Amino acid sequence: MYRTIEDFKKDWSYETGSTLKMFEKLTDESLSQKTYADGRDLGFIAWHIVVSLPEMAGKTGLTVPGPAEDSDRPAEAKKIYEEFRTSAESVLKEVSEKWNDDDLLNTVNMYGEEWTKGYSLWVLIKHQTHHRGQMTVLMRQAGLKFPGVYGPSKEEWVNYGAPPAK
Repeated sequence: MYRTIEDFKKDWSYETGSTLKMFEKLTDESLSQKTYADGRDLGFIAWHIVVSLPEMAGKTGLTVPGPAEDSDRPAEAKKIYEEFRTSAESVLKEVSEKWNDDDLLNTVNMYGEEWTKGYSLWVLIKHQTHHRGQMTVLMRQAGLKFPGVYGPSKEEWVNYGAPPAK
């Protein structure tokens, strides 16, 4: 849970920056990658991250532009990247301009429960992080290289003077 806007802004900038780095590596072809036949594909998961920003933020009273929760995902990876970037920047702007630290303790109805706004922001970040983890598996299966987020990816070990992890 966030207790200060400044703490949220720092985390949001880092986490959305990490998501953008991953989205940047997506290709149109990779969006159909699945782990199993009936599973969600990489494009679905990426698009789910995108549409969750205006949906979740809207429940807290923020106005964040972006695609509707039930909108069809684009076939172009670049469009997913652009939609996420726009919505993510808007979340940061809305929180920075409309809320103060005291507002983070106010409660809102989120999915039938009462959450503080600070907790809602925390969940918004953790939701993104959770699905980014799923994306790494699908990206690897699709033959894509992806950036390390909380440490180097397999391909980045060499940048630290270490042999690739086995």
